[in-house]
Amino acid sequence: MAHAVVNPETLHDPTPFGYSHTAAVPAGTELVLVSGQYASGPDGAVVSADFAEQVERTFDNIGAALAAHGLGLADVVQLRTYVVDHDATRLGPIAAAVQARWGAEPPTQTLLGVAALATADMLIEVEAVAARP
Repeated sequence: MAHAVVNPETLHDPTPFGYSHTAAVPAGTELVLVSGQYASGPDGAVVSADFAEQVERTFDNIGAALAAHGLGLADVVQLRTYVVDHDATRLGPIAAAVQARWGAEPPTQTLLGVAALATADMLIEVEAVAARP
């Protein structure tokens, strides 16, 4: 693995919420930046109006983008998640999707509530940074 995730014992355990506190990437490691992905199909249209379905498709699309570079979700060190009309009910589907993909060592993540994204039907958008092992 090209990076090390650390959750200091002096801080709360963030993993049930779908993120880690820190990730260290060794010097000289190639980083791959994934622009904001959303729940798009091959034609660019949003595939569902359901928030949980959008979350799942968004993370699947991140995986597809990384695969184009020969990488996978295990190589992700950071996520930036943008959620329209964010409230506590939106956390569950996001945390579940992250835990299903990263398990006990999720990447670092910042979640921001936003008023809108690029199109009115987009409810979530996620950027990723991956480190090539």
